[in-house]
Amino acid sequence: MIHLISVYIDLAIGLILAFLLLSLLVSGINEAFVRLLGIRSKFLWAYLRDTLDGSEDGRSWIPSKIADVFAKLPFSRDDPRPVHSSDPAPSVVEPMRVDPAAVLAAEQAREKVSAEIAEGIAPGEATGEAGTGSPGPSDPSGSSDFPTDGRPEPPVDMTARLYERLQEIDHPKGSRTSIANIPPARFSGAVMELVAAEEGGIDGLLAKLEAINSPLAGHLKGVWEGAQRDLPRFRKGVEDWFNGEMQRLSTLYARYVKWVVFALGVVLTLAFSMDALEYGKTLLRDNAYRAGVSAIAGGDDGYTALKDKCAGSEAGLAEPYQCVTESLSSPALVKIFDHAIVSITIPPDGSADPSFNWNGEAWWDRLITPGHWPGYLLTMVALLFGASFWWDVLRRLTGVRGSRS
Repeated sequence: MIHLISVYIDLAIGLILAFLLLSLLVSGINEAFVRLLGIRSKFLWAYLRDTLDGSEDGRSWIPSKIADVFAKLPFSRDDPRPVHSSDPAPSVVEPMRVDPAAVLAAEQAREKVSAEIAEGIAPGEATGEAGTGSPGPSDPSGSSDFPTDGRPEPPVDMTARLYERLQEIDHPKGSRTSIANIPPARFSGAVMELVAAEEGGIDGLLAKLEAINSPLAGHLKGVWEGAQRDLPRFRKGVEDWFNGEMQRLSTLYARYVKWVVFALGVVLTLAFSMDALEYGKTLLRDNAYRAGVSAIAGGDDGYTALKDKCAGSEAGLAEPYQCVTESLSSPALVKIFDHAIVSITIPPDGSADPSFNWNGEAWWDRLITPGHWPGYLLTMVALLFGASFWWDVLRRLTGVRGSRS
C-alpha cells in the first residue's frame, strides 16, 4: 500500500514538474516579448494619456482588443509614452500656461452649475447670459501669470508635465520613457507639486484642468470634495484613488495577457508534442521499471523478466545490466521533450556534444493522431494556471518551504 502511494506521488511530482517547465518557458517567451516591445510601459502611459489629456478624436489610447495590445500598440507610430530625458526633474515647477479667458469661462460655468443645483434646477435647463461676456486673453481680470498680448497659449501636455516630476525614476532605454510602474505615493507627490505651482492651489489647478478639458479634473475634484478640502486628506485620497486605478489597470492587462499565454501554450504544446496523458503513462512505466531494478538489487527473482524487457527495448540492448545503466541515465523526466519537432540528445557520460535531431515526420504523425488530442488539451489547460501555481503545488507536495524575508 505504501509502495502504491509512493508511485502515485512520483507520478504527481513528474507531471507537476513537466507543467512547471513548460509554464516557465511560456512565461519567459511572453516576458521577453513584452520587455522587448515595451508593452507594459506603453499600456501604462496609454492610460495616463486618457486620464490626463483625453483624446481629441474621441478614441481611447488604451487598446480595446487583444490584437491592438500585442500588434497595434507595440508598433504604432503614436507612442503614448513621453520622450525620455536624462536630466533631473526641474527644481522649479512652472504653472500651467492656460488661456486666462478659458480659465475664467470654466470658473463661471462651474459657479453657474453650482447655483442651479442650489436652486433645484437641473444643469442646462436655466437660461442666462452668464459666461457670454468672458474676457479675452488680454482681459486684466485674467491670471497675471501669463502674457496678455493676445496670442493663444499652446496646448498643455499634462502627461509631459507629470513625467517631469517622475523622470528621476526613469532609466535610459531608447528614446521613450521605460517607466512601467508608478508608486501611488510618488504619483500623489507629483500631483501636490503641480498644485503648489498654481496661485490658487487646488482650486486653481482644477480650474485650469477644466479649461483644457482634462479628465483628471473630475477625478481630482471628487477627491478634493471627499477630503472636505483638507490638504493632507486630499493627498492621501489621490494616493488611494491612483492605487485603485492601477489595480483595475493590472486586471485589464492580465485579462489580455491570459489570451497571449494561452496562444503560446498551444504553440509550445504542439511544437513539443506534449501529451500529458501519455507522459503520465510513461512515468508509471518508469516507476515500474525501477521497481524491477530494485528487485534485482535485493536478490529477488526479477532478472528473467527484466532481461525479456530489455531485449525488446527500443535500444535493442540484450544485456540487462547495460539496459539498466542506459535507462537509469535517461529517466522519464528527461524524456519529456523527446517527441518535439526538433529533439535534443545529451550524452549521459559527457563524452560528446549535445545533438539535435529533426523529428518532423514522426512529430506530424503524432500531431494528426486523434488519440493524442485529449492529452494535448489537458496540457494546454494546465499551462493556463501559470508557473507560479505549479511551483506552489510542487512546494506543498514536497514540503519545501519558501524563503522568508
